[in-house]
Amino acid sequence: MSKPRDLRIVFMGTPDFAVTILKALLENDYNVVGVITAPDKPAGRGRKLRASAVKEFALEQNLNILQPTNLKSEAFVETLKALNANLQIVVAFRMLPKVVWQMPDYGTFNLHASLLPDYRGAAPIHWAIINGETKTGATTFFIDEKIDTGAIILKSEIEIGPNETVGSLHDRLMHLGSDLVIETCKLIEADKVTTTIQPQSDDLKTAYKLNRDNCKIDWEASLDTIYNKIRGLNPFPSAWCYLENGKEKEAVKIFGCDKLEEHHQFANGTIHLKDNQLYVACKNGYIKVNELQLPGKRKMTTKALLNGYDFEKSAKML
Repeated sequence: MSKPRDLRIVFMGTPDFAVTILKALLENDYNVVGVITAPDKPAGRGRKLRASAVKEFALEQNLNILQPTNLKSEAFVETLKALNANLQIVVAFRMLPKVVWQMPDYGTFNLHASLLPDYRGAAPIHWAIINGETKTGATTFFIDEKIDTGAIILKSEIEIGPNETVGSLHDRLMHLGSDLVIETCKLIEADKVTTTIQPQSDDLKTAYKLNRDNCKIDWEASLDTIYNKIRGLNPFPSAWCYLENGKEKEAVKIFGCDKLEEHHQFANGTIHLKDNQLYVACKNGYIKVNELQLPGKRKMTTKALLNGYDFEKSAKML
């Protein structure tokens, strides 16, 4: 029986999602010789520099941290080489230049929160819910020249609940991803990796980067389409639309909601108040808004809003 490989790992990641995976590596006694994360960024009203979630955790663990602004710079590449890593793991980081991903002997693998090849791109968890999928998962794959196209190592699948939000699915995938990364490391350690080349197809679903336009609610869409969009963006970055109330027209964010299938004769976007609840008419029924946020205000329940906010009879969502 051959001796297991001695892994020397460089971990690359930035948000909370990546912290959970880094933590799992340490808990499983893997040797993390370096952590690469985004440079500190100004945040909040005071614009004070804030470290990434991965940096904060890495500092607590006394890990060696690198925060390059340019991944192709000679100084960074030389520093990375000096770590003498033989495996790199990437979770929610950024696209790597070839000089970086091809450096370690055992390769560079990425954890992606979808069942590749579907939902390649920046926001796979959001789009799976927005598009009404009933299942998703996580995939580990070796990085190549393009985004999320490399040879697949492992996949793991989970169901998406009919009322699930991106917040809860994000957390479940984070833990699923941790297990998958550890499983992948064990295969690499034992030199037992077999990969599957991703199929080429023009019909693949894409996880486009989220922006103000594609997060806006279209009240002319179907009930299910609107419901899926709201829960697929709750709690971050949130779905939004305009609220026209008398002469006022302002952008509001909508978070928690329910859907009610019901035939009605009202124009799409029309607001109805009943029993201290807010309903918005759309095709095939109503969206019952449970939680929302007005500009400059904190997020609040509809009940709290109605205590101090008056809707005119002609009020509507646009």
